[in-house]
Amino acid sequence: MTRAEPIGASTSTTSTTRTALSLLFAIYLFLLVWLVLWKLQVPSVGGVERVVKLVPFVSTASAGASAMWEVTGNLLAFIPFGLYLGLLAPRMPWWKATAVVAATSAMLEAAQFALAIGRSDLTDVIMNASGGLVGFALAVLLRRALGTTTGRAMTVVCAIGTAVALVAVATFAAAPITRAPRGSMPMSSSMSASMPVSAGGPASAEDRGHDVVRVPVGAGVGPSGGDPDAVSEEVRLAALPVV
Repeated sequence: MTRAEPIGASTSTTSTTRTALSLLFAIYLFLLVWLVLWKLQVPSVGGVERVVKLVPFVSTASAGASAMWEVTGNLLAFIPFGLYLGLLAPRMPWWKATAVVAATSAMLEAAQFALAIGRSDLTDVIMNASGGLVGFALAVLLRRALGTTTGRAMTVVCAIGTAVALVAVATFAAAPITRAPRGSMPMSSSMSASMPVSAGGPASAEDRGHDVVRVPVGAGVGPSGGDPDAVSEEVRLAALPVV
Protein backbone atom coordinates (compact mmCIF):
# COMPACT_ATOMS: atom_id res chain seq x y z
CA MET A 1 0.00 0.00 0.00
CA THR A 2 1.32 3.42 -0.93
CA ARG A 3 1.93 5.59 2.10
CA ALA A 4 0.07 8.93 2.06
CA GLU A 5 2.46 11.79 1.42
CA PRO A 6 2.27 14.49 4.12
CA ILE A 7 0.84 17.77 2.99
CA GLY A 8 4.00 19.54 4.09
CA ALA A 9 6.25 17.70 1.62
CA SER A 10 8.63 19.92 -0.37
CA THR A 11 6.92 20.01 -3.75
CA SER A 12 5.26 22.95 -5.44
CA THR A 13 1.86 21.23 -5.44
CA THR A 14 1.84 20.29 -1.75
CA SER A 15 3.31 23.67 -0.81
CA THR A 16 0.47 25.45 -2.61
CA THR A 17 -2.04 23.11 -1.00
CA ARG A 18 -0.64 23.74 2.45
CA THR A 19 -0.75 27.50 1.93
CA ALA A 20 -4.36 27.35 0.77
CA LEU A 21 -5.38 25.15 3.70
CA SER A 22 -3.61 27.46 6.13
CA LEU A 23 -5.53 30.44 4.74
CA LEU A 24 -8.83 28.58 4.97
CA PHE A 25 -7.97 27.53 8.53
CA ALA A 26 -7.33 31.17 9.47
CA ILE A 27 -10.72 32.20 8.07
CA TYR A 28 -12.37 29.38 10.02
CA LEU A 29 -10.67 30.47 13.26
CA PHE A 30 -11.83 34.06 12.72
CA LEU A 31 -15.44 32.94 12.25
CA LEU A 32 -15.16 30.55 15.21
CA VAL A 33 -13.97 33.26 17.59
CA TRP A 34 -16.72 35.61 16.38
CA LEU A 35 -19.32 32.86 16.83
CA VAL A 36 -18.22 31.75 20.30
CA LEU A 37 -17.59 35.17 21.81
CA TRP A 38 -20.18 37.38 20.12
CA LYS A 39 -22.61 34.97 18.44
CA LEU A 40 -21.97 36.69 15.08
CA GLN A 41 -23.20 40.00 16.46
CA VAL A 42 -21.38 43.31 16.73
CA PRO A 43 -18.49 42.81 19.19
CA SER A 44 -19.08 44.36 22.59
CA VAL A 45 -17.71 44.09 26.11
CA GLY A 46 -19.66 43.71 29.35
CA GLY A 47 -23.39 43.50 29.96
CA VAL A 48 -23.53 39.87 31.12
CA GLU A 49 -23.04 38.57 34.65
CA ARG A 50 -19.86 36.53 35.03
CA VAL A 51 -20.81 32.90 35.68
CA VAL A 52 -18.49 29.88 35.78
CA LYS A 53 -20.16 26.46 35.51
CA LEU A 54 -17.74 23.69 36.46
CA VAL A 55 -20.29 20.86 36.60
CA PRO A 56 -20.88 19.71 33.01
CA PHE A 57 -24.27 19.03 31.42
CA VAL A 58 -26.47 19.17 34.55
CA SER A 59 -28.03 22.23 36.18
CA THR A 60 -26.40 24.01 39.10
CA ALA A 61 -27.37 26.78 41.50
CA SER A 62 -25.92 29.39 39.14
CA ALA A 63 -26.89 27.98 35.73
CA GLY A 64 -29.37 25.64 34.14
CA ALA A 65 -28.67 22.36 32.39
CA SER A 66 -27.05 22.44 28.96
CA ALA A 67 -29.60 22.32 26.16
CA MET A 68 -29.26 19.49 23.65
CA TRP A 69 -29.04 21.87 20.67
CA GLU A 70 -26.28 23.80 22.43
CA VAL A 71 -24.27 20.64 23.17
CA THR A 72 -24.67 19.44 19.58
CA GLY A 73 -23.75 22.85 18.18
CA ASN A 74 -20.54 22.97 20.21
CA LEU A 75 -19.59 19.54 18.89
CA LEU A 76 -20.26 20.40 15.24
CA ALA A 77 -18.62 23.84 15.36
CA PHE A 78 -15.22 22.36 16.33
CA ILE A 79 -15.13 19.40 13.90
CA PRO A 80 -13.41 21.57 11.22
CA PHE A 81 -10.77 22.52 13.82
CA GLY A 82 -9.68 18.90 14.19
CA LEU A 83 -9.98 18.31 10.46
CA TYR A 84 -7.62 21.18 9.64
CA LEU A 85 -5.15 19.99 12.27
CA GLY A 86 -5.22 16.51 10.76
CA LEU A 87 -4.61 17.88 7.27
CA LEU A 88 -1.91 20.41 8.19
CA ALA A 89 -0.13 18.30 10.81
CA PRO A 90 -0.70 14.67 9.80
CA ARG A 91 2.04 13.36 12.13
CA MET A 92 0.51 14.98 15.23
CA PRO A 93 -0.75 12.37 17.75
CA TRP A 94 -4.50 12.34 18.30
CA TRP A 95 -4.18 13.18 21.98
CA LYS A 96 -2.05 16.23 21.22
CA ALA A 97 -4.55 17.46 18.63
CA THR A 98 -7.36 17.01 21.16
CA ALA A 99 -5.33 18.93 23.75
CA VAL A 100 -4.80 21.81 21.29
CA VAL A 101 -8.54 22.05 20.63
CA ALA A 102 -9.37 21.80 24.35
CA ALA A 103 -6.83 24.51 25.22
CA THR A 104 -8.26 26.80 22.53
CA SER A 105 -11.77 26.22 23.83
CA ALA A 106 -10.67 26.91 27.40
CA MET A 107 -9.09 30.20 26.32
CA LEU A 108 -12.33 31.23 24.61
CA GLU A 109 -14.29 30.39 27.77
CA ALA A 110 -11.82 32.43 29.83
CA ALA A 111 -12.23 35.33 27.39
CA GLN A 112 -16.00 35.22 27.85
CA PHE A 113 -15.49 35.49 31.61
CA ALA A 114 -12.89 38.26 31.39
CA LEU A 115 -14.96 40.34 28.96
CA ALA A 116 -18.27 39.58 30.72
CA ILE A 117 -19.89 38.52 27.47
CA GLY A 118 -21.09 35.00 28.22
CA ARG A 119 -21.21 32.05 30.61
CA SER A 120 -18.02 30.01 31.02
CA ASP A 121 -19.09 26.37 30.97
CA LEU A 122 -17.01 23.20 31.29
CA THR A 123 -19.59 21.47 29.10
CA ASP A 124 -18.49 23.65 26.18
CA VAL A 125 -14.83 22.67 26.61
CA ILE A 126 -15.70 18.96 26.71
CA MET A 127 -17.91 19.08 23.63
CA ASN A 128 -15.53 21.34 21.70
CA ALA A 129 -12.64 18.96 22.37
CA SER A 130 -14.83 16.01 21.33
CA GLY A 131 -15.68 17.79 18.07
CA GLY A 132 -11.99 18.39 17.40
CA LEU A 133 -11.24 14.72 17.99
CA VAL A 134 -13.99 13.72 15.55
CA GLY A 135 -12.54 16.05 12.92
CA PHE A 136 -9.01 14.75 13.44
CA ALA A 137 -10.22 11.14 13.10
CA LEU A 138 -12.02 12.12 9.90
CA ALA A 139 -8.76 13.52 8.50
CA VAL A 140 -6.98 10.22 9.29
CA LEU A 141 -9.68 8.22 7.51
CA LEU A 142 -9.56 10.54 4.49
CA ARG A 143 -5.77 10.19 4.18
CA ARG A 144 -6.09 6.42 4.21
CA ALA A 145 -8.84 6.49 1.60
CA LEU A 146 -7.49 9.18 -0.76
CA GLY A 147 -3.75 8.76 -0.32
CA THR A 148 -1.59 11.46 -1.90
CA THR A 149 -4.63 13.25 -3.36
CA THR A 150 -6.00 14.05 0.11
CA GLY A 151 -4.54 17.56 0.26
CA ARG A 152 -5.82 18.74 -3.11
CA ALA A 153 -9.24 17.14 -2.69
CA MET A 154 -9.78 18.52 0.81
CA THR A 155 -8.60 21.97 -0.24
CA VAL A 156 -11.47 22.09 -2.73
CA VAL A 157 -13.96 20.76 -0.16
CA CYS A 158 -12.80 23.19 2.53
CA ALA A 159 -12.88 26.11 0.08
CA ILE A 160 -16.48 25.33 -0.82
CA GLY A 161 -17.41 24.98 2.85
CA THR A 162 -15.72 28.28 3.69
CA ALA A 163 -17.53 30.06 0.86
CA VAL A 164 -20.88 28.72 2.07
CA ALA A 165 -20.09 29.77 5.66
CA LEU A 166 -19.08 33.29 4.58
CA VAL A 167 -22.29 33.72 2.58
CA ALA A 168 -24.37 32.46 5.52
CA VAL A 169 -22.62 34.80 7.96
CA ALA A 170 -22.95 37.77 5.61
CA THR A 171 -26.67 37.03 5.16
CA PHE A 172 -27.16 36.80 8.93
CA ALA A 173 -25.22 39.99 9.60
CA ALA A 174 -27.11 41.92 6.90
CA ALA A 175 -30.53 40.72 7.99
CA PRO A 176 -32.78 43.62 9.12
CA ILE A 177 -33.27 42.24 12.62
CA THR A 178 -33.18 44.43 15.71
CA ARG A 179 -30.99 42.69 18.27
CA ALA A 180 -31.11 43.71 21.92
CA PRO A 181 -27.82 44.52 23.64
CA ARG A 182 -26.26 41.77 25.72
CA GLY A 183 -27.73 41.53 29.17
CA SER A 184 -30.95 43.34 28.28
CA MET A 185 -34.32 42.38 26.89
CA PRO A 186 -36.85 45.04 25.94
CA MET A 187 -40.39 44.40 27.15
CA SER A 188 -43.62 45.84 25.90
CA SER A 189 -46.53 46.40 28.24
CA SER A 190 -48.37 43.42 26.76
CA MET A 191 -45.35 41.18 27.36
CA SER A 192 -45.04 42.46 30.91
CA ALA A 193 -48.66 41.74 31.67
CA SER A 194 -48.40 38.12 30.48
CA MET A 195 -45.20 37.25 32.38
CA PRO A 196 -45.32 35.50 35.77
CA VAL A 197 -44.43 37.82 38.63
CA SER A 198 -43.18 36.80 42.10
CA ALA A 199 -42.48 38.83 45.22
CA GLY A 200 -38.94 40.15 45.79
CA GLY A 201 -36.39 38.20 47.76
CA PRO A 202 -33.93 35.33 47.18
CA ALA A 203 -34.46 33.34 44.00
CA SER A 204 -36.30 30.07 44.57
CA ALA A 205 -35.43 26.73 43.02
CA GLU A 206 -38.03 27.46 40.36
CA ASP A 207 -36.27 30.72 39.51
CA ARG A 208 -32.90 29.08 38.91
CA GLY A 209 -32.00 28.84 35.26
CA HIS A 210 -33.88 32.08 34.53
CA ASP A 211 -32.79 35.68 34.27
CA VAL A 212 -34.30 37.67 37.15
CA VAL A 213 -34.98 41.32 36.44
CA ARG A 214 -36.08 43.67 39.21
CA VAL A 215 -38.75 46.05 37.92
CA PRO A 216 -40.02 49.00 40.01
CA VAL A 217 -43.72 48.63 40.67
CA GLY A 218 -45.70 51.35 38.97
CA ALA A 219 -43.58 51.08 35.83
CA GLY A 220 -46.42 49.45 33.96
CA VAL A 221 -46.07 45.83 35.13
CA GLY A 222 -49.49 44.28 35.06
CA PRO A 223 -52.78 45.80 33.98
CA SER A 224 -53.20 47.89 37.13
CA GLY A 225 -49.60 49.11 37.43
CA GLY A 226 -49.03 47.31 40.75
CA ASP A 227 -48.91 48.43 44.38
CA PRO A 228 -47.29 51.90 44.64
CA ASP A 229 -46.09 51.14 48.21
CA ALA A 230 -43.96 48.16 47.16
CA VAL A 231 -40.31 48.69 46.32
CA SER A 232 -39.88 46.16 43.53
CA GLU A 233 -41.07 42.88 42.12
CA GLU A 234 -39.27 40.30 40.03
CA VAL A 235 -40.12 39.26 36.52
CA ARG A 236 -38.62 35.91 35.56
CA LEU A 237 -37.46 35.70 31.97
CA ALA A 238 -36.47 32.49 30.20
CA ALA A 239 -32.68 32.38 30.10
CA LEU A 240 -31.14 33.03 26.70
CA PRO A 241 -28.92 30.11 25.60
CA VAL A 242 -25.17 30.85 25.69
CA VAL A 243 -22.75 28.85 23.62
